Formats: sequence, C-alpha cells, structure tokens
Amino acid sequence: MERGSGHEAAQGDGEPEVKKRRLLCEEFASVARCDEAVAQCYLAENEWEVEKALNSFFEPSAEEDALDAVPEGAAGPETCVDLTNEDTTDSTSSKSNSLESTEIEDKTMFSFITWNIDGLDINNLQERARGVCSYLALYCPDVVFLQEVIPPYYCYLKKRATSYEIIPGREDGYFTAIMLRKARAKLKSYEIIPFPNTKMMRNILCAHVSMSGSDFYLMTSHLESTKEHSKERMSQLKMVFKKMQEAPEEATVVFGGDTNLRDQEVTKYGGLPDNIMDAWEFLGKPKHCQYTWDTQMNSNLGIPGVCKLRFDRIFFRTAAENPIIPRSFDLLGMEKLDCGKYPSDHWGVLCYLDKIF
Repeated sequence: MERGSGHEAAQGDGEPEVKKRRLLCEEFASVARCDEAVAQCYLAENEWEVEKALNSFFEPSAEEDALDAVPEGAAGPETCVDLTNEDTTDSTSSKSNSLESTEIEDKTMFSFITWNIDGLDINNLQERARGVCSYLALYCPDVVFLQEVIPPYYCYLKKRATSYEIIPGREDGYFTAIMLRKARAKLKSYEIIPFPNTKMMRNILCAHVSMSGSDFYLMTSHLESTKEHSKERMSQLKMVFKKMQEAPEEATVVFGGDTNLRDQEVTKYGGLPDNIMDAWEFLGKPKHCQYTWDTQMNSNLGIPGVCKLRFDRIFFRTAAENPIIPRSFDLLGMEKLDCGKYPSDHWGVLCYLDKIF
C-alpha cells in the first residue's frame, strides 16, 4: 500500500499503539509465512497476542472450516448469510473483546473512518467482514461511518465490536450505520432523514455526539448510485449540505459516506457551500488517496474496464469557536485477504481531525 504525507503526518502525531501493532503484524507474518493483511486479522481477533494468534492461525476453527466448504455463489440474493456463528457469547473471550483497547490519550485528536463495506456481495463475506473488523481493531477510530450494511453484517458487528455503540440507518435490506467508540463518544440523540424520491432505499443518518467536551453533529449517507441517477443524487447532496448548515454554530459537523459523486457533478452544482469543506481537498489533494473506487487496483468486482472515482468523501464544517480541522487523510483495505479478495470493492477512508489552539 502506498503511503503518502497524510499517513506520515498521522504517525508523527503520536500513534504508539498503531506502530506497536504493525510490528506485531510483521512478526506474525514472518513466522506464519503469510502476508501482513492476514496477520492483522488474526492478531486483532486474539487481543494482539502473537502466540494466541499463531495458534488460531495454525488450528482453524470448525466453524471456519464449514464456511470454507460452502461453494462460492451457492447463496442467492435472498439467502441470509450468517456472519454470527463465531463463538462470541462469552464476554470475556478474546473474540468478543477483539475491538477493545485502552482509551486514546490525546484528547484533542479525533479519528474517523468511512467505508462502503459492500455487504451486498456475499462472496467471501465472512472473511471480508473479519478484515474490516481487523482495521477497526488496529486503528480504534472514534467514529465509523458504514455504508451497504446488511442485517447479518450488523449482527456480526454488534457481537464483535463490543466497544462501540452502533446506530443503524434501517433494519432491513441494506443500510448505513454509525459506530461510536464508547470510551470517547457519548450519543445525545440521532435521527434518520429519508430521501423522498430515492429508488434505492437511501437516507441520511445523523447523530449528535459529545467527544472530549466538544459537540459533534455526525452524518452519513449512501447517495443514489450510477450515472443515470445523477439528478436525484444532486438533490440528495443538497439535502446533506442543508442539514450540515442547520447544525448549531458551536458544533463541528462531519459527514462521511459514499457520495457516488463525479467531480463534474460538484462543479455543475456550483461547488461546495462557503462554510463546508472537503477534507481531502483541504489537505492539499494528496494523490495517493485520491481514488476510493478503483477497478484497476481493486479486482473484487471483476470489472474489465478501468474506472477511478472519488466516491467516498468526508465533508466538514468547523465550529464557530475552538475549530477542529483535518490533519491527515489515508486509505484502508488495500491489502488482499487470504481468500484473494479485498475487504470491499471500495477502499476505506481514515481521517484524523485535531483542535486548533
């Protein structure tokens, strides 16, 4: 995975736990003779204890063997894929606590991940879900915005991500979700705002949250897909911006989601409102993390053509006082899993925001 200035800046701002875990991944990979993406999955599931993780690697569970025996493509679109069959009922087990970690010491920095996890693709879904969870365990983000969550995936996250409060945008079909790290984020209220003309069950999920004494209005959405629905997508974008602008002035507003936007659509819209900024653009448009949907690099969908788009974006509006701004921006999920797939057909986005003094 190519690393640019954004990632380096984040590392320089004090991430000893992430550095330690990366060294553990290297150690595991050298012993198990596997790549670091696989190492990361096993270590995350075993409380980052190398010996325990290696035992798990060399002695796969009966449940995983059974899943491996299911032929690819055997499940149809109506099949309920069970992602919850791992033994996570014991609250003291390593797997149920795999996303627990010590509280971040730096109270002025806030971490966000937004990721379309492609729950609609049932191929290798369990291993891909484990891959997503391993990234959450590695970075311990304060807030996670998810898109294309399906009910089994949601149940899986509830059992695995016990250190997070999860707010779903729907209960059926596929939907968005906001995950709040309990040690850092306190939920005050939330609301779901439907898009009146959507053909794809899309909406806006909003959460009013307090983190380290700062007020945040958090928003996620999955705007209408495909070129043919550009008009509806732009109407939905207008609703998102309106909601961001309506938030109280004392709050920092952060939107993260799969916008499905093409750059020419934003230009046609007239650009962003004056008080709303794009985190990637704010940080100087770093090339290494420009495209979040890249069919040349990401082979999950098997699309023969080359398509590079910046679908996944983070918008923010600073508070009137004590502003909080982006400090770094990076992509996640760019390492293939053992199954030969990436966690999703989208790259995830990791963004750090920091207070200005």
